[in-house]
Amino acid sequence: MDLRIQRTRKNIINAFIELRASKPLEKITVKELSDLAFINKATFYTHYKDIYDLAEQLENEAIASVLNDIPHPEYLVTHPKQGILELTSAFLRQGNLFNILFSGTRQGILIERIENNLKQKIYSIYPEYKTNLEKELLLSVLIQGNFRAFISHTDEDFDKVIAILRNISECIMQNCNHN
Repeated sequence: MDLRIQRTRKNIINAFIELRASKPLEKITVKELSDLAFINKATFYTHYKDIYDLAEQLENEAIASVLNDIPHPEYLVTHPKQGILELTSAFLRQGNLFNILFSGTRQGILIERIENNLKQKIYSIYPEYKTNLEKELLLSVLIQGNFRAFISHTDEDFDKVIAILRNISECIMQNCNHN
């Protein structure tokens, strides 16, 4: 890719993240983003259809990065303590970017897409989880429950929160495997 195109794209992304950190997606205009990125509106439109297209591309990249950082998604089922550690560590590696991209009304999109993608990876290894309602719901509880609990306790001692979530997940899986 041409160096100028890369630089322009980086300027657009940086300007978007700066604006998104301080306001909802719906309030960002192409004009203010273009001004902040030192480009004209036409240049923006050569790269993206609109603000939502830019947001979606960045969200997709961030989600793909998280999923790629989870080496063993099946561990949520087979080794839940390790699976939860991999899941939460992958979120943490994204740093503040997730908080910016998926703030406000966008937070639900994040967990829904992470859940759907993780389930597909697990289904490819354990197809019975897709056809068994109890197992499918179990995955939803493990993924969504851990994510929401983790996100709502970020002001707590990180290691303690992770240890508790890992133990809870292990208990859930042990109880489900014995029934």
